[in-house]
Amino acid sequence: MLTPVIDEDGAPFWEYAAQGELRVQTCADCAEPRFPPRPCCPHCQSFASEWRQVSGRGRVWSYVVPHPPLLPDYAEQAPYNVIVVELADAPRIRLVGNLVTGPDASLNSLAPGRIRIGARVQVVFSSAGLPQWILERP
Repeated sequence: MLTPVIDEDGAPFWEYAAQGELRVQTCADCAEPRFPPRPCCPHCQSFASEWRQVSGRGRVWSYVVPHPPLLPDYAEQAPYNVIVVELADAPRIRLVGNLVTGPDASLNSLAPGRIRIGARVQVVFSSAGLPQWILERP
């Protein structure tokens, strides 16, 4: 299984995720959320930031079902999906993940034919602290 490369700016995201919380970096001066995390706000150039919890609800903005060649660690789970989720309470923030049937479910646990652009999703966290997504109404 692949694990995230954690840098100084993104470390808090992964620390909160390990606790089962979805948070996004937000400018402490202009309140603009930003992702990926970075030291300076692209809107007001402030270096002040905080990590605000978001609802974890969103919608499928885009998706792909990769076919070979695949990364070797994921070949056994093919075909699986990779989705881009637009967050409901921060619509300019889009996160990449997998649509699964529940926490720790395999990446291929949801049939690709059930995925729809615009489908409402909710975040869940794997036991390793990785954000994944489930359909709000299966």
